[in-house]
Amino acid sequence: MAKKTVASLQTGGGRQHTKVIKMVRSEKSGAYTFKEEVVHNDEVNNWFAKN
Repeated sequence: MAKKTVASLQTGGGRQHTKVIKMVRSEKSGAYTFKEEVVHNDEVNNWFAKN
């Protein structure tokens, strides 16, 4: 599944998108979780500021 996703992002307009991953600490348990999403290159800084 991941190979298909990466391959599809490399063709066409896929280079205009970036997969962003942010480590977030849970308030309940104190453990770290990861939020990840594919966003447009122009929205990367907004995504990190928002989350």
